[in-house]
Amino acid sequence: MFCRAFRVRSNTAIKGSDRRKLRTDVAAAFPNLSAEQLTEFIPNKEELNVIKIYTHKGEAVTVYMNSRNPILFEAEKALYPTVYALWAYPDLLPAFSTWPPVLQKLAGGADLMLPGVIVPPSGFPQVERGMLCAVTLSGNRAPVAVSVATMSTAEMLAAGMKGKGFAVLHTYMDHLWEYGDKSYPPTLAPSVTEPAEKESADDEEEMEEKEPVSSFSTDPLQHVDIGDLSLKEQDSCAILMGKEEHNENKAAETAEDDNTEVQQEAEDSRTPQEQMDALLSQCFFHALKCKVKKSDLPLLTSTFLRSHMFPCCPAGQQLDIKKSSYKKFSKFLQCMQHQKILQVKELSKGVESIVEVDWKHPDIKAFTVPEGFSSASAAQDCKNEDKEQAYHAPEIIPLYGVSTKMVPLFQESGHKKGSILSSSEVRNIIVNYVKTNELVDEANKNFVKVNAILCDCLLDKSEQDEISNLKWDDLLSRCLERLQPLHQVTFFGQEPIVRKGKIEPIDITIAQRSSNKKVTIIKNLELYGLDPQSVANILQQKVQASATIAPVPGTKDRVQVQIQGNQIHHLAKMLLEEYQLPRKYIQGLEKAPKLGRKK
Repeated sequence: MFCRAFRVRSNTAIKGSDRRKLRTDVAAAFPNLSAEQLTEFIPNKEELNVIKIYTHKGEAVTVYMNSRNPILFEAEKALYPTVYALWAYPDLLPAFSTWPPVLQKLAGGADLMLPGVIVPPSGFPQVERGMLCAVTLSGNRAPVAVSVATMSTAEMLAAGMKGKGFAVLHTYMDHLWEYGDKSYPPTLAPSVTEPAEKESADDEEEMEEKEPVSSFSTDPLQHVDIGDLSLKEQDSCAILMGKEEHNENKAAETAEDDNTEVQQEAEDSRTPQEQMDALLSQCFFHALKCKVKKSDLPLLTSTFLRSHMFPCCPAGQQLDIKKSSYKKFSKFLQCMQHQKILQVKELSKGVESIVEVDWKHPDIKAFTVPEGFSSASAAQDCKNEDKEQAYHAPEIIPLYGVSTKMVPLFQESGHKKGSILSSSEVRNIIVNYVKTNELVDEANKNFVKVNAILCDCLLDKSEQDEISNLKWDDLLSRCLERLQPLHQVTFFGQEPIVRKGKIEPIDITIAQRSSNKKVTIIKNLELYGLDPQSVANILQQKVQASATIAPVPGTKDRVQVQIQGNQIHHLAKMLLEEYQLPRKYIQGLEKAPKLGRKK
């Protein structure tokens, strides 16, 4: 819930009456708190603040602060303790233990899977599905995550400890923890039965070549090790700790050298999703370090993926974002933007571009080019990519949304206002509606009888008393006209994007400038996954004329290409033949200069 930055809506001091109500709610939610603990938890005189926030998913959450630390958060009328509260009251919730490396996954937004849960000799606490639970690390009773059990203890054991066990809501090192004083988890002595558990855990670690992560302590250097592990693997959004001091960087580099072999062996034990996350991060940092230049910005995210990241994929491997934990490239870029590696903006509606890259970021500087790639070859690849990398025209599908007026016609088929349908789906729904209600004209089956619903949905007021039958084609065309127009664009290697309205065509116009000179202006290239700067550069080389990028007049975030002379012939050849865009999506090709007769 808090693995990404949230937006603060308000921050106010809690009133006395609200304080009493909160204490009552806490007592009801956590009945094992004694009266003294309850008074200590919600004090009478110390200042308490209530903060209204919106998470990155748009969820409204209320956070209660005490002594600069968040102690509770409320979502959907349910109260949850934070890790700061659990460090003061570690036995507040039933706890389940896991291994230290798993924390990086949890902080990155992952849920806790049952194979990662340590089974203690004394057995699990008895919990029911939906109960609040704490997550601890082996050897330390201090909770590091707050979660909700997705199955009961009996169901966990019956499932053979497979599947998702806990939906994680909040963790140490996430943004809610960052909102407090960023203190480390305390070292709390394990319970009586935990020493045996720790010994068995140590045995398992020895069998697995001793993974280089230990349990938490108050020593900051140990937290650096955990942060650096996530940097080496580059497969989560965990916050990297302890990177400010030069000595700590040296210690991390030494640890990396010592544990190279261990990590190589550990790679084989990673899940396919974790391996794809690591490959995605490797290609990302490789592309930023060796291929993207400052002069390339702003750079379409689709171009960055297609022309820069894909060529960085090692031989024999295939980059498939759908198989990663991010599922979408846009979500991965949001994570990188949160780490302040780059900045992404929507320069035109629905089309994102990379506008800024921090090449001095520690993660970029620390990245080393994998074996098989060299700086020289990378530079040469960068020059050849624009020529060799084929442009994939986006797949564009017109869609239709059910409007308020058309709901009566579509509700029989189970659709409601806002439902999105393709033209074939609309046709099938209309045909089934006509046949189900026996509206086909028996005298002439090319006509459909207009009932009350068709009359209200498809006829104008002036037509309602005059028209009793409609031709099939007229019926379908009227239906499509009255639905809300939408369109779906699918760029190569990315998830489909659904936008309102019909897609704007690439607009080519000829304008007159001073001294009777003509210029060719091209707009809306970004909507089709084309980088205006790249198109301007290619045109400039082909026609040997000046080409520039300028904002579209009257807009804030749209750009257009302007090139000297009437260059529509060259544009037509590029867009239709090289990029293979359908002619119906290009407007203005008829303005090409007429060629003279050959002598």
